[in-house]
Amino acid sequence: MEPRVTPGIHYALPWPVDRVFKLKVQQLQRQVIGGEAADLVLGRTQPIVSQFLTGDQNIISMRTVVQYSVGVPADYLFQAANVAQTTAAVVEAELARRIARADVDAILTTEKLAIQDAVLGAAQQRLNSYGVGVKLSTVNIESVTAPPEAADAFRDVASARADTARIVSQAQSYANDLLPRARGEAQQMLEGAEGYRSSRINESMGDAARFSALAAEYAKAPQVTGQRLYIEALEQVLPKIRKVIVEPNGNLDLSIIRKDSGR
Repeated sequence: MEPRVTPGIHYALPWPVDRVFKLKVQQLQRQVIGGEAADLVLGRTQPIVSQFLTGDQNIISMRTVVQYSVGVPADYLFQAANVAQTTAAVVEAELARRIARADVDAILTTEKLAIQDAVLGAAQQRLNSYGVGVKLSTVNIESVTAPPEAADAFRDVASARADTARIVSQAQSYANDLLPRARGEAQQMLEGAEGYRSSRINESMGDAARFSALAAEYAKAPQVTGQRLYIEALEQVLPKIRKVIVEPNGNLDLSIIRKDSGR
C-alpha cells in the first residue's frame, strides 16, 4: 500500500487480490456539532448534544460547523473506522475545553473568534497524533444562545448591560460638557479676584502715599494744611447735598425746611 500514487502506468489485479479506493481529496466535508439545521427548523432539538458548560458555571447552547478534507489518503482510509465521527468527537472535546475556560459574557460577545481559532489548531494537532489523515479547514461557531429555560434572564441581563452602557455614556458626555465649563468659570473667577486684589493693593498704596504726603505737609504748617483739607472736604461734600442759604438779617421760610425734611 502506497500513501501516494506516483506518476506512470499502474496495474491492479482484479478483486479480491487488489482493490482501488478513489478519494476526492480536495472536496470539503462537513460535520455539525450541536444538531443539524433541519432539526432546528423542525423543532427537534437535542439539548444534551448542543449544551456546554462555561467557566463561570453557566450553560449555553452552541451549534458549530466543522469543514475538513482528506490530508493523507492512506491514513484516512485505514487508520480509523469512522473518520467523520472521530473528527467530530475531537473538535467537540477541544470546544468543550475552551468553553470551560471562558465566561459566558465573553463567549457571547468578544471571544467567539478566538475560541474558533484555538479549537481549530488544537483539534488539528490531536487528529495528527491519531494519524487519521484529516485536514481541518474551518471551525465555525454558527450560533451561541442561552438555554430556553434561561433565555428571559439572559435577555434581562443584556438589557441591563445596555442600559448601564447608555447611562455611563450620558454621564461621560455630561462630564465632558460640564468640566471644561467649570474650569473656564473658575479661571475667570481667579483672574477677576487677582485683578480686584491688584486694584485694591494699588489703591491702598496710593492712599497711603497720599496720607504720608499730607502728614508731612501738616507737620510743616498745621493750620494752613488743616484749613486746606477742610475746604477740600467741603468741596466734595457740598455738591452732593441740597443747600439753603439765608442772609444773617433775612427771614427764614420754615416751610422749605419742612418740605426738605419730609423727603
